[in-house]
Amino acid sequence: MPARLHAPTPANLRRLAAALRQGELVAIPTETVYGLAAHALDAKACRAIFRAKRRPANDPLIVHVLDLGHAEELADFNLAARRLARRFWPGPLTLVLPKKACVPGIVTSDGPTVAIRAPAHPLARRLLRLAKIPLAAPSANLFGYISPTTAAHVREGLGSRIPHILDGGACAVGVESTVLDMTNPKKPRVLRPGAVTAAQLEKFLGVKVHGAKSRGPQARQLAPGMLERHYSPRTPLVLGRITTGKAPAGTAVVLLRQPPGTKPAKHVYWLSRRGALTEVARNLYEVLRRADAGRYRQIRVEPLPADASGLAAAINDRLKRAAAKR
Repeated sequence: MPARLHAPTPANLRRLAAALRQGELVAIPTETVYGLAAHALDAKACRAIFRAKRRPANDPLIVHVLDLGHAEELADFNLAARRLARRFWPGPLTLVLPKKACVPGIVTSDGPTVAIRAPAHPLARRLLRLAKIPLAAPSANLFGYISPTTAAHVREGLGSRIPHILDGGACAVGVESTVLDMTNPKKPRVLRPGAVTAAQLEKFLGVKVHGAKSRGPQARQLAPGMLERHYSPRTPLVLGRITTGKAPAGTAVVLLRQPPGTKPAKHVYWLSRRGALTEVARNLYEVLRRADAGRYRQIRVEPLPADASGLAAAINDRLKRAAAKR
């Protein structure tokens, strides 16, 4: 039976909150991307996430909560992590901290830490209030494919594999949350860049924020989004600037900004009218999906500078992983 698409009415939100409490899967909007939500303290429900997404068990889930008080029921917060939560929550910052015994091993890939955040999307927050449970919610797509930023994207990928999709419109941020390892507050590490930037975190914490290397596909991942290949279209993706009129036959060209002058050819896509980074991030997955559906032999994407920082670093991170060899 295909997934039922729910409008965000009060009655539907109550219905979906009850479904989550009963262990069902519900695709929900967040400000970053759509997530496939389940009761985070119900191991059986969380295993259903892995089956629906075809996600390997060594890739842990992010747990979504309403606020810091609920988060502290699931993880051991140090002083610096507590300060971060008060400053950046609700919002696109995930903190990795030692987990408490109530968090099932399936959520953390049997590791000692849990990734946790408070989403800012109003519908996600209303569901959390109504359900009164924490929600494990990785991106609502088949594992490794381009993340969904609309309910239609979710239906395209998981429509025959899950029962419910809550339609909250297009996601405002468009790329996944920043993941920050705070297990050692003297040496915080960005495990995945996102809209909350390393520069913002360094300024707030007053200490150097380090990066982290990708792990092999067989290793237990410290957090989602660390695999070398991820967020990938089915069409081979290549990073590199190219003159639109000289693109090889069968190549889709994705530009950072709308080309000036005459109307571009059908094989040319762009991420922003003027190259604004927030718009590039918001449109990235939508445009990659459209190019992927065009039956090209290759998608060539114009990258940002290799030393780009801030939100540009998050965009480059997603593109590099999408372009990694199979």
